[in-house]
Amino acid sequence: MLETIEINPAKNANASIIWLHGLGASGHDFVDIVPQIHLPKNTTLRFIFPHAPFRKITFAHNTPMRAWFNITGLDTAQANQDEAGIYESQQLINELIDQEIARGIPGERIIIAGFSQGGAMALQCGLRYPEKIAGILVLSGFLLLADKLQQEKNLANQSTPIAMFHGELDHVVQIAWAKMSYEKLKDFGFNIAWRTYAMHHTLCPEEIIQINKWLQEVLTTTIDN
Repeated sequence: MLETIEINPAKNANASIIWLHGLGASGHDFVDIVPQIHLPKNTTLRFIFPHAPFRKITFAHNTPMRAWFNITGLDTAQANQDEAGIYESQQLINELIDQEIARGIPGERIIIAGFSQGGAMALQCGLRYPEKIAGILVLSGFLLLADKLQQEKNLANQSTPIAMFHGELDHVVQIAWAKMSYEKLKDFGFNIAWRTYAMHHTLCPEEIIQINKWLQEVLTTTIDN
């Protein structure tokens, strides 16, 4: 089981969001997002920030760092994808979802979010999870193993709300990769929204405001009903 940081609401949680960090980061990197989002005080949402396992990253001269999968280069999002690492992390993240369900949070009240590599894994897990989940939030991320999605996707999440937000000046995960991912998911008939911002590989205040709106919409339409 992955090590995690948890932030629980004042009242018993009736929903959870699993927030996945990017390459070389850790669960600590997005803890500060909780007060920045400014969700209503009565929101009973549990935040879970897992730490990815350490692995050697080819692109970084085999330096060990926390990562959901190995990266050989930044020339293209689809080149030499680490299938073994992706599927290993998918299983570990699925175990976190399973754990939340065991704690009394139904799958349809669980959101998966992530930044960069974490955003890619949010899509990887959310589109394939065997039960319906509440939503998928992808920040500066892209679609992994696109050629396998048609056979691996779960119809339970065909209508699950997906939001992809990306920086127009992002030179790490190029916006062209993310846009192609969005178009492919749209072609597959997924319920997906797309927004871009004048920023690099990071978050900006305008994006955080939109995250607030999207989360509240998901919590209201998908969870409260």
